Amino acid sequence: MSIESYVRAIPKAELHVHLEGAIQPSTVFTLAERNHVELPAHDEIALRRLFTYRDFDHFIEIFLMAIRCLKTAEDYELIVYEFGAEMARHNVRYAEVTFTPSTHHRFGISQDAYFSGLQRGRSRVHADFGVTINWIFNIVRRWSDAGLTEPMADYATRVAIEGKDDGVVALGLAGSEKGAPPERFGRWFEQARTAGLHSVPHAGEMAGPESIRGALHTLGAERIAHGVRAIEDARLVEYLVKERIPLDITPTSNVRLGVYPNYETHPLPQLYAAGANINVSTDDPPLFNTTPSDELLLLVTRFNLDVTAIDQVVLNAVRSSFLSETQRSNLETSCQEELAMLKAVHL
Repeated sequence: MSIESYVRAIPKAELHVHLEGAIQPSTVFTLAERNHVELPAHDEIALRRLFTYRDFDHFIEIFLMAIRCLKTAEDYELIVYEFGAEMARHNVRYAEVTFTPSTHHRFGISQDAYFSGLQRGRSRVHADFGVTINWIFNIVRRWSDAGLTEPMADYATRVAIEGKDDGVVALGLAGSEKGAPPERFGRWFEQARTAGLHSVPHAGEMAGPESIRGALHTLGAERIAHGVRAIEDARLVEYLVKERIPLDITPTSNVRLGVYPNYETHPLPQLYAAGANINVSTDDPPLFNTTPSDELLLLVTRFNLDVTAIDQVVLNAVRSSFLSETQRSNLETSCQEELAMLKAVHL
């Protein structure tokens, strides 16, 4: 048997994945045709050719292209259902899925339309595949029209709080870190945390350790989405290890977006060796041509780690989730049992 078959079979949790970036290219075409949206490509092959990014801003352009194809509650239900089916194919049992409500709002989609679609899709995914989905609603940290930053942060925070009894577990912060440090968004995260939501901002991707420190100390971050550039500050790594702050790391995304030129220079092995609480996720799987299984396989094929590390990273994701204590404990127990059983079968 093989390590690959083991990785594909094991139960997983996915903590850093954007719903809008998880839409399959074939579905983008379906939605564009349904909703009379013109695309800059005429077939799926040509569309996939666009998934080579000059820089982070070019990536955002492609990311927004898919969002413009979404118009109705049925569209949102479809993309959630297809996402859940893909997660099930990789034995993902639980996913915390990031969604950016203010972008859809700016494109004229009502809260009722997108949220009802999200919830119907989420319910069907659990019923049909046994995959549990919760939501992280994101603030966009930088708009081309700077005057939109505050009203859109107000909007995202409000709808996140309104959804906290319907699967919204955290407030996030995403987009280019350039010129938009975490400190600017403290008051919205304070509102969300007071209302009972968790804090999981993006930091330490396109900016360095100072961004991570700002997320921790101003936004009360309980997990950091990315966080890889903590490696540039030994004292920060020590702090993250001591406080057991989870880092939701997305290696392929980091390479494809130029945070690191290749896997050989990616700091995941160093962070793991230092004792950091890391998990791995896909970020935007079709946009980076990756899957949850592929990201875990990198631990062996690119980072020279072993099965013990795979198991640790999988369990880190479960333990770092925002499930209730009982749900988290039950999922961890079932995962440990399956990992032991699957080793006997595959290794």
